Amino acid sequence: MSTPYPFTAVVGQTDLRLALLLNAVSPAVGGVLVRGEKGTAKSTAVRALSALLPQVDVVPGCRFSCAPAAPDPGCPDGPHESGPGGARPARMVELPVGASEDRLVGALDIERALAEGVKAFEPGLLADAHRGILYVDEVNLLHDHLIDLLLDAAAMGASYVEREGVSVRHAARFLLVGTMNPEEGELRPQLLDRFGLTVEVAASREPAQRVEVVRRRLSYEDDPAGFAARWSGDESEVRARVVAARALLPQVRLGDNALLQIAATCAGFEVDGMRADIVMARTATALAAWAGRTAVLKEDVRQAALLALPHRRRRNPFDAPGLDEDKLDEILDRFPDEEPENDPDPEPDPGTDPEPGPDGGPENPQGPDDDGGGPDGGGGVPPQGGGPQDAQPPADPAEAPADSPEAPRQPSAQEAGGPEQAAVRADEPFRTRMLSVPGLGEGAAGRRSRARTAHGRTTGAQRPRGQLTKLHLAATVHAAAPHQKARGRTGRGLVVRKDDLRQATREGREGNLVLFVVDASGSMAARQRMSAVKGAVLSLLLDAYQRRDKVGLVTFRGAAAELALPPTSSVDTAAARLEKLPTGGRTPLASGLLKAHEVLRIERLRDPSRRPLLVVVTDGRATSAGAVGGDPRELTTRSARLLAAEGVASVVVDCESGPVRLGLAGALAADLGGPAVTLDGLRADSLAGLVKDVRTAVTTSASHTTRRAA
Repeated sequence: MSTPYPFTAVVGQTDLRLALLLNAVSPAVGGVLVRGEKGTAKSTAVRALSALLPQVDVVPGCRFSCAPAAPDPGCPDGPHESGPGGARPARMVELPVGASEDRLVGALDIERALAEGVKAFEPGLLADAHRGILYVDEVNLLHDHLIDLLLDAAAMGASYVEREGVSVRHAARFLLVGTMNPEEGELRPQLLDRFGLTVEVAASREPAQRVEVVRRRLSYEDDPAGFAARWSGDESEVRARVVAARALLPQVRLGDNALLQIAATCAGFEVDGMRADIVMARTATALAAWAGRTAVLKEDVRQAALLALPHRRRRNPFDAPGLDEDKLDEILDRFPDEEPENDPDPEPDPGTDPEPGPDGGPENPQGPDDDGGGPDGGGGVPPQGGGPQDAQPPADPAEAPADSPEAPRQPSAQEAGGPEQAAVRADEPFRTRMLSVPGLGEGAAGRRSRARTAHGRTTGAQRPRGQLTKLHLAATVHAAAPHQKARGRTGRGLVVRKDDLRQATREGREGNLVLFVVDASGSMAARQRMSAVKGAVLSLLLDAYQRRDKVGLVTFRGAAAELALPPTSSVDTAAARLEKLPTGGRTPLASGLLKAHEVLRIERLRDPSRRPLLVVVTDGRATSAGAVGGDPRELTTRSARLLAAEGVASVVVDCESGPVRLGLAGALAADLGGPAVTLDGLRADSLAGLVKDVRTAVTTSASHTTRRAA
């Protein structure tokens, strides 16, 4: 086993280190969610924490880590006799994003359970993590069914495995730690609320601190064991402090004033539910114990609010997490601290860095990160400075200098058909009607279109392909029944063999790739419709977030179309790009459709099981053929029929307004083989369902194609 990077050698990241240590002192705080850009020591700090946890006393031979003093009465390996236990280090168990349900909760031997009536159970990761740490890297990419299992275990402190009437239960109390990059998508609100604390991390912009990160990283790579030995004294001190704080924790008094401060803070920031109040109380108590005090002070409540509330204040995925510290101070100042009762001298503030450590840098700073600064990384820290090699291309191509090689050539006003107009703000989002892809898919689990999934309603049975995961009991009995006499059955039990087992086939919902093709030409801005259009797209993005879709954004205006956002799970990034979208110029509608065709072709190679849904937002006008040349209307028709011929499910959001309507968006929808819906008709409380319209339009388009071919 490789030598882990020392926790105390991590450079900076004060909030991250403090949040992890508070959970080590009091696991009841509820875990930590670490949000931040790649390469910010997230994984390094989490993996290093397990070395600071006290050893765990366990019953010898128990696969479920029962405590000798209080073994679980329902332990599958029990009952346990009283006696001395053994000690082992606390475990840190990693849950891979692509793990199966059986790997997480464990698996039953279905054949032995049916034929012999025994509960032959193989424990999963939840059993391994009991009384330790369960770490989920990229937790925002975890499948929904695994999230549901985590929620159940975190809420009940136990894991239940059910297989057609055969049940196994075991204790599963663990410290849940997740790391994520918000650019790759947000978490479901239910799981987000289960994390007690959240921390935002970012790489330091101070050259001296970045130099120290690189120095320690290189020193660790040259001699991991020697590097860890130089920090062993600091590790022992922090480990002893965690043990002392755990012992002091039951003596910490949470006074009435502190409770009032907590309640007023949660009410003042309009936090939903009561979990935030409880988490803040536990966090403030752990802070006092970590500082060596037996009374909770206002500073503890303030720090607890900064760690426990930001992720609970978000109303939708487009809200940035955070807390108004001025408002927080104003609330807390209404309630003075109670007089302390002969507290011992407090320990140094955990948020400050002590004297220089063994390598000459500040103690307990942020270490190398998970993408290059820590033992699990592979690259270096990005350079810092003012040299030309440090220049980063702007995120928005429109912001690049005119002479920059990264800056795309901008069409002239004459080429664009008019001057560019400033971006307008989007209208308030609303709840949209259901859009889905017709047919039955097999894509990633989600909540949009029908699909064959591992979870959902049972629709039939089949022979298992590989390991049996969902037994269809009736089909299994039906397959085994004709052979009982030949197998020598004499008793009441059913003789079941492996060939008799049948896998249940289930139908649920999948997530799709929703590709938006948005008209940003002058015709959209001339009638002041762009705010309504952006509001509609923002509403569809919010719907895509809730249905666990990937999203992409293609815009067209002037002389060409642009992929404004490659397909991603981060809908808030799409919302940010949409907000900055300028308008003006001619309408190269065909270019937008051809760009969408190219994006979908590439995505089909990357993720062939994820079916696309094309949402074209336009008034249907086509006034430019772009770089292709030719008649704009004819080219648009050909481009739309190309997409329809490949079976791409499409919806056209008709943005045409005014008393006189040309019906061009409806004609485009007919060529695409999908329905057209107005901006008002997109609302959930509007007229007829779009799902039926999509299916009807696809059927009608297919019959028209057949008649044309005949």
